[in-house]
Amino acid sequence: MDHEAPVEAGVEATVNAGDIARLADVGRAAVSNWRRRYDDFPQPVGGTASSPLFSLPEVEAWLRRNGKSFEVSQGDRVWQRLRASADDLRLGEVIREAGAFLLYVQRDPGGWKRLARSADLAVRLPRAVAEATGDLFPGDTPSAEPGLLRLVAAMAERHGAAATFEFLCERYAEAHSRRLALTRPDVAALMTRLACAEARTVLDPACGMGTLLLGAAEVMTGPAGAVGSTGAGDAADAVRLLGQDANETAAALAALRLLLRGRDARIVPGDALRNDAFPPERPVDAVVCDPPFNERAWGHEDLVGDPRWQHGMPPRGESELAWVQHCLAHVRPGGLVAILMPAAAASRRPGRRIRANLLRAGALRAVFTLAAGGPDLWLLRRPEPGERGPATIVVGDAGDDPESVERCWRAHLAEAEPPRGGRVVRIIDILDDEVDVSPARHLSPRVDTRGFPAARERFREVSAALADGLPDLEVLTGGGAGWDVSWSTVAEMARAGLVTIRHSPLRALPDGETPETPETPETIDASGDAENGEDGVPVLTADDLAAGAAGATGAAGAAGAPGTTGAAPARRIAPAPGLVAVRPGDVVASAVTARVVTTDGAVLGPHLSLFRVDPGKVDPEFLAGFLRYAAGGGRPHPGSGRVEARRARVPQLPLTAQRAYGAAFRRLLALEDGLREVAAAGEALARLGVEGLVGGRLRPRG
Repeated sequence: MDHEAPVEAGVEATVNAGDIARLADVGRAAVSNWRRRYDDFPQPVGGTASSPLFSLPEVEAWLRRNGKSFEVSQGDRVWQRLRASADDLRLGEVIREAGAFLLYVQRDPGGWKRLARSADLAVRLPRAVAEATGDLFPGDTPSAEPGLLRLVAAMAERHGAAATFEFLCERYAEAHSRRLALTRPDVAALMTRLACAEARTVLDPACGMGTLLLGAAEVMTGPAGAVGSTGAGDAADAVRLLGQDANETAAALAALRLLLRGRDARIVPGDALRNDAFPPERPVDAVVCDPPFNERAWGHEDLVGDPRWQHGMPPRGESELAWVQHCLAHVRPGGLVAILMPAAAASRRPGRRIRANLLRAGALRAVFTLAAGGPDLWLLRRPEPGERGPATIVVGDAGDDPESVERCWRAHLAEAEPPRGGRVVRIIDILDDEVDVSPARHLSPRVDTRGFPAARERFREVSAALADGLPDLEVLTGGGAGWDVSWSTVAEMARAGLVTIRHSPLRALPDGETPETPETPETIDASGDAENGEDGVPVLTADDLAAGAAGATGAAGAAGAPGTTGAAPARRIAPAPGLVAVRPGDVVASAVTARVVTTDGAVLGPHLSLFRVDPGKVDPEFLAGFLRYAAGGGRPHPGSGRVEARRARVPQLPLTAQRAYGAAFRRLLALEDGLREVAAAGEALARLGVEGLVGGRLRPRG
């Protein structure tokens, strides 16, 4: 447990539910439970009803008072103080000012130590920072309170200025994940490995917070700090990183991330398409770019006739093709461009002329699909003067293995056969009316048709099992002979003590929260220590019940039978008082079905009811059959997800007769489950067959 000294007076640090969960090393569901279970839990001091903020000192005191293990790291204290010092719209500016301050501390540690002891720190600090960070653009001098800056400096002294600022940037990106378009780390690493390994100067014209440039710096310098394959003995500062971004705050953060690592970087704010900060007359060795997608106001009218459009004027709706040509215009002949593109850019009709010109010029060399629905990675190379263009390009689909893209590209450069998932395509075959460079257009379906024999055998097995499981029912003539019996409702059976009825207290299963679980006399205790609810307990839902999960009887009449029947519930929640635990032999009913449960360990989910019978007087399968009939013919009560099962009518039969009827009901339910399984197996078999025939991996016998 971390008992660091409390923060200095000033702006009080605040935390949200996610922060509290991280500090206490529990799930968000546990924090939600604490708020409901403990009257003395701190009240919100800000935020909104859906995302409240709490006082960090109050939360610390509550955790300590209630014996909850927690740790407030130095970084958490700094972050919470920074976040509390400004609203969300200014948070980026505050992080930017903290970064400028850290750069000053890194460059002039002695000056900071002297200045930190002065009484007029707040007055003298802005000028000191400005003098030490002249390579930053204006607006980065700190205006934060001195106590906060001292916390930042203390963290930098312990962890380093670069690591401290990286921590703050990571938290900022988490807090604004919906506003910031960040390149996936694995994709950024892939792009920089492909394009920047032999470069000494790299440009990112839409650099954002500098993710791609940071990756490029790692690839270019190598572990010893020397430049890669071109100039192995040069100093690290020979490597130059250039960037531009329309968001001034993001550009400033990118510059600070690079400068704090000692990189030779020049980052400029501004729209690179309208106000290009780097003249194409001084080209770079490589360009990496993750540009904004689907922008119509990118400057189409203002940039007519721009010399960058060597391959055609980009249509208004094809801003991505403007970025492609911008990147090509800034790379030297023979230099590489790695740019992310929306999947539609490979096939949209308005862009076919530019795509055709890129192919004819030998500029477009590869297109790889990185994920279903995009983005795609385009690799381009600016042709050397007089160079003969290639006759092919390589296309590929990374699937679940992004590293396959690099293997495919290296094989193509070596004029070798690309690995699975890639294909070399002749450019002449692409230059048709569509000029479609989508990998899916040129690749066979990604399906392993070697599984076709197993799928066929599976279909035969489940089909045969379905026929073998048909119930043997006698057809009676002249009406229901022998059915002249007394009937009772389930409610009457409950009053007679034959059935105990419980209803789930859960109303919903919202993401990231434990549902409200008020304790009532009808609930069975499934309480547990909420802070240990990270894994939680399985919760049986209506979907699970319909599929036969959680050990509910169905196919073959028992849990664990082939198919979905007997599978574990998909959802888990934190333990809490009042949850209804399910035991073997219980009948669980939803608005559409009812099943007998054969395993324990789960709790009852929303809109489900439990019927626990006296097994010496009532057969559970017998009761479940009549509840299913009532659910199928009835309607849920208005405003409720539960069927009015109490009104279901059940004949009063001897236990031996009930068991015979229960066995028949069970076989009919197994028939319903088996039909679904046969349908699923048949669909899988047909899909494999069609894809195999189309892809050339299967052929008719004979």
